[in-house]
Amino acid sequence: MKPIESEKVRNLPAYLFQITNERRAKARQEGRDVIDLAMGNPDLPPPEPVIEKMREVLSNPKVHRYSASKGIPHLRREISLWYERRFNVKIDPEEEAIVTIGSKEGISHLALAIFDKGDVVLTPNPTYPSHFYSVIMSGASVYDVPLTPENNFVPDLNQPIYDRYPGPKAMIVSYPNNPTTQVVEIDFFKDLVKFAKKNNIIIIHDIAYSEICFDGYKAPSFLQVDGAKDVGVEFYSLSKTYNMAGWRVGFMVGNKDIVKALAKLKSYYDYGIFTPIQVAAICALRLDQKYIDETVNQYRKRRDTLVDGFNRIGWKVNKPKATMYVWAEIPEKFKHMGSLNFALYLLDECNLVVSPGVGFGKYGEGFVRIALVENEQRIKQAVRSLKKLFEK
Repeated sequence: MKPIESEKVRNLPAYLFQITNERRAKARQEGRDVIDLAMGNPDLPPPEPVIEKMREVLSNPKVHRYSASKGIPHLRREISLWYERRFNVKIDPEEEAIVTIGSKEGISHLALAIFDKGDVVLTPNPTYPSHFYSVIMSGASVYDVPLTPENNFVPDLNQPIYDRYPGPKAMIVSYPNNPTTQVVEIDFFKDLVKFAKKNNIIIIHDIAYSEICFDGYKAPSFLQVDGAKDVGVEFYSLSKTYNMAGWRVGFMVGNKDIVKALAKLKSYYDYGIFTPIQVAAICALRLDQKYIDETVNQYRKRRDTLVDGFNRIGWKVNKPKATMYVWAEIPEKFKHMGSLNFALYLLDECNLVVSPGVGFGKYGEGFVRIALVENEQRIKQAVRSLKKLFEK
């Protein structure tokens, strides 16, 4: 029999998180009280007005028909208004905005729409796995951009390695960053636009955590820089800001030719998101800031509980300025294990699940990512378990 999997699927790297997922499932089957801080899966509910809008729209018989793959016009207009309010950036809802089935689908389909076999894409490492999986599935080649403590988890745009042949077609970036939680100021994006124009490179920026910021930090948009639309696009997801992860709704805005390419591909692949979800997304984008502040405050309290607790027991970690994660360097006495074995060790010994840093790329080795998706009491319980382990 010929191979069942396509060459693209066969070439995908091993999904290391599957190992921890299987071990977690086994632990729960055994009746163990597992504290799962691995996946960035919000445990908070969406704002009540969003749920009410969904209920209201569902009763309209007309909304159950096929939708529009590019997104309904009212939502694209609302996206434009949101960008103008939040970033003072004007977006043409007809040519510069497209609705996606979450940012993960959007990034993956964009890769298929604009990359060919032989193309080179500069991809941060470590990064959100879909950033490099999407490139590989498109047939293009990933070229690692190391994000390390030495460069403060920000690409050094002056590195001569980016002048390689064939020249890279695109670069993927994401700030606030998942998994490292690193943030940047607008000057980085100014340099990025200059870099892109100098090297004729497309910029794909993932801004999924722009609204989950702490301690006075406010995330800028790549599109706030003059000329950014000439070279790139930006993805946003409603999953984290509005706790709508399972609703699968996000969008891409920016360069009209890139938007057009994605829209063309999606017109063959899907009929768009269920219309009531798109209407509910309009409601979310119109919400008063107090709803976002409530979510951010919950994550801030969890962050403080976890970071203060970890530092108290001897696991030195820093407080992130954004995202719903903590990027924690493995304590020295456990470093020899590597991040995957350390994560499995915590599960076996403490019933605590975290994500191994190497799952986000080879430069994530030596770290684990901890998601703030359990309440403060559960986080304190995890700290107590770790304290006992560290005292052994």
